[in-house]
Amino acid sequence: MATQNFTTGKLIDPKRVVITGVGAVSPAGIGVDALYDAVVEGRNAISALETQAAQAVNVHVAGIVRDFDGTEHGLTKKQARRWERFVQFAAVAADEAMQDAGFAIPNEEGAFDLPEGEDPTRFAVVYGSGIGGMEIFQNESIKLHEKGAKRVNPLFIPTMISNIAAGELSIRYGLKGECSNCVVACTTGTQCIGEAFRLIRYGDADCVLAGGAEESIVDISIAGFANLGALTHEEDVNKASRPFDVNRSGFVAGEGAGAVVLESLEHAIARGAEDKIIAEVVGFGTSGDAYHITSPDPQGDGIVRSMKIALDMAGFEPSDIGHLNAHGTSTPINDKTESRAFCDLQGVEFSEIPVTSTKGLTGHMLGAAGAVEAIVTALCVRDEIVPPTVGFEEADPECAVTIYKEVRRDVPQKVAISNSIGFGGHNATLAIAPYKA
Repeated sequence: MATQNFTTGKLIDPKRVVITGVGAVSPAGIGVDALYDAVVEGRNAISALETQAAQAVNVHVAGIVRDFDGTEHGLTKKQARRWERFVQFAAVAADEAMQDAGFAIPNEEGAFDLPEGEDPTRFAVVYGSGIGGMEIFQNESIKLHEKGAKRVNPLFIPTMISNIAAGELSIRYGLKGECSNCVVACTTGTQCIGEAFRLIRYGDADCVLAGGAEESIVDISIAGFANLGALTHEEDVNKASRPFDVNRSGFVAGEGAGAVVLESLEHAIARGAEDKIIAEVVGFGTSGDAYHITSPDPQGDGIVRSMKIALDMAGFEPSDIGHLNAHGTSTPINDKTESRAFCDLQGVEFSEIPVTSTKGLTGHMLGAAGAVEAIVTALCVRDEIVPPTVGFEEADPECAVTIYKEVRRDVPQKVAISNSIGFGGHNATLAIAPYKA
């Protein structure tokens, strides 16, 4: 069925959208290989958090990107000095994704050029952060209080704001299409990829760099989440984040970034990049709970609607799903609600469709989570595997879903789902399928 192009008003046929590049910075390490190896092996990447503020609120673990130095990963000293941690994460992940897709050609200025003939006005950026520059916000607030207003960093605002990652990425690669930033709490990464999918599907861009980044291991952030009652107080890193487990006790704060390059299938074929296609994004759904600012609607109706929208757009039925990459935060309410939604989607009391949560090994990367999980889902679809859920040991009778402790291989994947849920009642779903010519 023809649809209308948002910019020109012309009727067009919806375009197929493929993933041709991926990049990641995560607690598992720098790069997608480090992340994916940990996912497949079921290796925990959570570590001890020993700051004074964390100890004061009885928090002992976090998903930390250890020993990160942006200058070791393609950033200049000036960029590493000026850019907030979430922007540095975004740039390193995006560099990997753009080079993976064959779009980033390093130049003498320390940035990148697009390949000859590529139209930068048709290459968009949709890249977000759930919170943005928390560290500079915290530090400059202290400076204001202790030293006065004139001592506040003049670059405080443009350094802190969450859209600055998208802006810097646009500048870095010379991308002149739409440059935007979706901020929907923990749904940010998924929403950004979904909006990028829409831009291409309906003809407003040929290619989009999309994803999300977060720098949440900051005293004020840890204290806020802990005082809200959201974080686990578990001291053992191997028992801290355990999605869907009967003994789960709260989420583990994580940080990092995920970046994907999406493009229309016809564009990828025209530039000779069909061999770079990892998977196809076939549907995107989003909904609002209209229920509570921090708690999902316990009926799970909004989650079900989001998944149905994505599947309907893709032309698949619930029975076609190979696995579900859940939001799976390891909080009692979230995991129970999602489990109910998965069962309701299929009209069953117990779901045999495998469910996994990447947060068992990374913790909850907030605005970066959906992007990282979309990458994991795409790779698992490509490789026909269902990854284990790290930390899961004992099933919860109130979570009537199938969880694996070990990787399952040679599992056909007609389509897989990656879900995100955010404070404010946001739900977003990506449907990702193997690419078939």
